[in-house]
Amino acid sequence: MSELAVITPSFRGDAEIFSDLHRSVLEFTPVDTVHHVFVPKKDKPLFARYEGPRCRVWTSAELLPSRYLRIGRGDSYVNVRRPWPPVRGWISQQAIKIAAAAQLDADVVVVADSDIVLVRPVGVERFTAAGQRLIYREDNGVNAGMERHLIWHRVARELFGLPPAPPPPLPDYVSSFNFWEPAVVRAMRQRIQDTTGRDWLDAFTAQLHISEFMLYGIFVDEVLDAGGSRREADTTVCHNTWQTTPMDHDEAIAFVDRLSPAAVAMMISAKSHTPIDVRRAAIERCAAIVKSG
Repeated sequence: MSELAVITPSFRGDAEIFSDLHRSVLEFTPVDTVHHVFVPKKDKPLFARYEGPRCRVWTSAELLPSRYLRIGRGDSYVNVRRPWPPVRGWISQQAIKIAAAAQLDADVVVVADSDIVLVRPVGVERFTAAGQRLIYREDNGVNAGMERHLIWHRVARELFGLPPAPPPPLPDYVSSFNFWEPAVVRAMRQRIQDTTGRDWLDAFTAQLHISEFMLYGIFVDEVLDAGGSRREADTTVCHNTWQTTPMDHDEAIAFVDRLSPAAVAMMISAKSHTPIDVRRAAIERCAAIVKSG
């Protein structure tokens, strides 16, 4: 068993920025850490050059059970045994993360999107405090106006057989850089099956709105740690900007200059369409900050 594994769902549109993430995984994680990337079948040749002892490239179909087949609608799948509509691509991508994390032989799995880069060495100790695994949780991060997040809370609680959530504010567990324990993911899937009487994947993909990160966080806090003290949270692991417009060089450098000493990763959202040269200038600036500090 390795201590750490990294999983990343990607596709051809993120191939260039993925290369920066993968380089950083090789540089900043232990030598036995394997980077698992999950891509549509048609995109696998584009990512094949990364395959080796520290990278495994999977197609989406390899992770879902054989009864789920690609039917030609992007990354959507349909259960051929039942007359259900195709599973939405966003939902199937989340299911792939859960399926992958559950089967990996590692103590901790880092779930990192393609627009992440690691900027400091990271091992399992970064996700541990007082002998207990940390969780990503922003307390009071979900307010009454965040309708989608409130739906995610409701759906997770229904799948676990929990009572309705109290009025907001509620915790937010959603992050582009998250950290899971495979053993907990397996227990989470079993709880869904025990509650619903269905295979976890059938119950999960039947939802119109669901968040894998909200599901994991609520399971840890409300099921595993129910009746006891909640484990410590950490939201400082990644320095993020969710800006949706392109950053110029000065903006990117100003953003990076606010890098926290606690951050081991940096994210400039791919949705900003920031030019690759600007993104890489920001990465270089991160390296200079870390080196000087």
